[in-house]
Amino acid sequence: MSRMRKAGIGLGGLVLAGALVWAMWPEPAAVDMGTVARGPMQVTVSAEGITRVREPYTITAPITGSLTRSPVQVGDRVVRGESVVAVIQPAEPALMDARSRLQAEAAVTEAEATVRLAEANVVRAQSDLSHASTQLERNRELAERGTIPRRMLEDMEQAHVTATQALSAARSELDMHRATLARMQAQLMGPSLVQMPVNGGDTCCVRIVAPETGTVLDVTDTSARLVQAGAPLLSIGDIADLEIELDLLSADAVRVPPQARALIERWGGDSVLEARVRRVEPAAFTRVSALGIEEQRVRLRLDILTPPDARAGLGDRFRVFVRVVLWEGEEIVQLPQAALFRHDGGWAVFRVIEGRAVLTPVQIGRQAGGQAELLGGLEEGATVVMYPASSLSDGARVVAREG
Repeated sequence: MSRMRKAGIGLGGLVLAGALVWAMWPEPAAVDMGTVARGPMQVTVSAEGITRVREPYTITAPITGSLTRSPVQVGDRVVRGESVVAVIQPAEPALMDARSRLQAEAAVTEAEATVRLAEANVVRAQSDLSHASTQLERNRELAERGTIPRRMLEDMEQAHVTATQALSAARSELDMHRATLARMQAQLMGPSLVQMPVNGGDTCCVRIVAPETGTVLDVTDTSARLVQAGAPLLSIGDIADLEIELDLLSADAVRVPPQARALIERWGGDSVLEARVRRVEPAAFTRVSALGIEEQRVRLRLDILTPPDARAGLGDRFRVFVRVVLWEGEEIVQLPQAALFRHDGGWAVFRVIEGRAVLTPVQIGRQAGGQAELLGGLEEGATVVMYPASSLSDGARVVAREG
């Protein structure tokens, strides 16, 4: 075999060996990468809330009566002390059955008879008084002439006083029986016999005016109806003065700091509204979740800081999405939460150094919004592997995933 042939065979073997090594050499794993960066960070707790008018006024019926059709509708603007919001007229009498009507008619007949009897008594008392007056005048003349004794004159004077009082008593008794007759006649009045005053009358009814300037939020019923004293009629309030009512799990509520800042989103507008926690109620309540789990929840009340002009259209009992800020910082070193995994009872990441994944323990603090506060283990600007696979090992070659 010639030397050239041997050289060709050796070169071919080297090429074949190189190809086999190249084929067997492991390729770098394609991974997603993130960066340790410095920036603002917020820790929030989110929940759905509902808007409320801060100081609504519920107007109730002061008396029992017939409420006329509501003069105001939901959304109407009312002025304190001027706008009439409800009118209550006297209630109509109830219908009587046949027995009740016969009894009432009999009572009227009886009352009429007693009136006639009282009138006859008055006439008799007037006659007795006239006779007594005539006798008294005659006896006075006889007494002056000495014809009759003084004692007889005194007896006549006493008789005259008695006749006068009897006439007064008869007249009082007549007035009493006439009043009784009027009461009995009133019992016969039915709904069709009652003449209800018109709305323009001065003494027809009770007019309720708005206790405060605002907007009508709710009308219980716009139709005319009979109402009892204390029945709710409508509510009014100032739409510009809104608050937000929010329910949080008790475990989240204890972390809310006093006067915490809040962000109102998904309220219907394009902007994010500013709010502040005014009160965290001290008592929790039980609510069953959609999964049937009993939860202890705490109610929070928030003041809306954004001016009314910047939240036009937001009204009472509108649903909003609230993020309460538990903690926030401006210059916070942070890394993606997706890069973290548990290792030896702590946290670790794969740091990318010269194309290789290096296992690096880290110390983290608060976590929020897909980011984790970095307290130690990496410096700002370091590159880490996100979503590391379980097959990824320390020192493995990696390359950034395309797309």
